[in-house]
Amino acid sequence: MAWPAPAADLAPVVALASLSGLEPSRLRHILERFDAGSAWGAVRAGSLPADLIARQPGEVAGTARRWMSESAAIEPQGLLERHRGAGVGVALYGSPSYPAAFLDDPVPPPVVFWQGDLDHLAGMRAGMVGTRDATRYGRDVARDMAAELASSGVCVVSGLALGIDGAAHAGALAVDGAPPIAVVGGGLDRIYPRAHTRLWREVAARGVVLSEYPLGTRPAAWRFPARNRLIAALSDVVVVVESHATGGSMITAMAADERGRHVMAVPGPVTVPSSAGTNALLFEGRAPARDAADVLLALGVTVPRRRAAESRTRPRDSAAVVLDALPWQPTAVETVLLSTGLEVGVVIANGRVRGDRRDDRASGPCSAVRGPSARRMRRCTSGAPPIPRSARPCPRTQAIRGSSTSSSPRSPG
Repeated sequence: MAWPAPAADLAPVVALASLSGLEPSRLRHILERFDAGSAWGAVRAGSLPADLIARQPGEVAGTARRWMSESAAIEPQGLLERHRGAGVGVALYGSPSYPAAFLDDPVPPPVVFWQGDLDHLAGMRAGMVGTRDATRYGRDVARDMAAELASSGVCVVSGLALGIDGAAHAGALAVDGAPPIAVVGGGLDRIYPRAHTRLWREVAARGVVLSEYPLGTRPAAWRFPARNRLIAALSDVVVVVESHATGGSMITAMAADERGRHVMAVPGPVTVPSSAGTNALLFEGRAPARDAADVLLALGVTVPRRRAAESRTRPRDSAAVVLDALPWQPTAVETVLLSTGLEVGVVIANGRVRGDRRDDRASGPCSAVRGPSARRMRRCTSGAPPIPRSARPCPRTQAIRGSSTSSSPRSPG
């Protein structure tokens, strides 16, 4: 058995890993049967055993021909030097620089590529994952929690994806704390998503970005679930911030369970689909992550809970009535009108409602409003402003208070 590969096999292992469609698990099977140099020679000659090429017999011949063609254009040592010249580190399974967290993993990557400093993997690590289609609530929680964890010396591990991942990395970078850690699903020269180019580079500069794929590997859908197992493996605890009932975050939670990692979930509104997965995890008995203090406690770090100082003026009179009527989920102007019995101008002046959505309840009264009966107005800073002419009740809106709900204006789309 040639597994783990000796250090001399580094160049041919990188060359093998660069073959299209050769996933890491299959590369490991190849290295369990052949030393890397012999395996590379077999690929170039088209003599690699069929069971190591493809699972489906009908795919063997085509895959073998494709690998022969690709290998003819690859010089293993030159490819390795290309990685080194790009500032990309390379470590084989079992080598001194290989991440210790992967050594005992059920499916360890045969080779790891990284940008940044691997020494950052030595401290406490908390994985933070969630949906790409995150709500404002989810992004805010991820950013704030990551910032506090990093400030407390905990490295935040995530996948640099849109939504929760990006918010978590941004939060960790916003403070002078523990460095962020990212695991990506392609080559380190294939930044994905492009919108996170700057974020990716900042994580690499201050922390470390890891991949099990060599330079030039394009991100593909099947690579991301495989990537998620490495996020779970690197994490001492995994926090699912916001997730639909199915998706990559739930795969990460399952991978964490398989590896004996503690899984936590942030509670979310039961009416919002993007919190269905996290709420399901809580229903199954996972611990809630209400704030960073809960996560630190799971990591064995006890910290006093800090109550944020309130700098805003407590709302009074009609402003307090409107605020009490605003739920945490999106709501319509008409709903607030009917529940408070206030004039439409008073509601618009004191509630922060954009279209048919409650934008940010925590921002308090006297904020920008747009409703079916009024144009958008500027946010005020204190007290209830005079009602603009365009927001004064018209006969149509006056009728709302004395009519049934069926006669109320239709909510804006």
